[in-house]
Amino acid sequence: MTTIVRVKKKNREFLLKTEEMSGEYITVCEQCGICTTSCPMVDDMDISPANIIRLVQIGDESVLESTAIWLCASCYTCTVRCPRGIDLSAITEALRQQTLRKSIDYIDISSLDRKELEELPAIALVSALRKYTS
Repeated sequence: MTTIVRVKKKNREFLLKTEEMSGEYITVCEQCGICTTSCPMVDDMDISPANIIRLVQIGDESVLESTAIWLCASCYTCTVRCPRGIDLSAITEALRQQTLRKSIDYIDISSLDRKELEELPAIALVSALRKYTS
């Protein structure tokens, strides 16, 4: 049985954009919670994986401000266990992309002092800059 979700036009645009970017049909999620119980990162998240899906279903763009979308490790445990086969890691990646496309930088490399830059591993800097800058 497919869940019918009714949302306002603006909110529906957010849902459709996320579905298009992720390639997933988000509205088929039945909120069973298996993704949340399967997630190895859930203890560090501000909202659960099931809540991420629900917020997208109702078109609530506040999900983009969540730290949970950045903590998804793309381990696919949720996808393997999901009875609907929803790839939550593809959805969180789509949400991260939407955030990055707003051109908001969360790291300003020029604000780091020279000593910090010398001490930090190069791979950590590259990874952080790719993930937290637009």
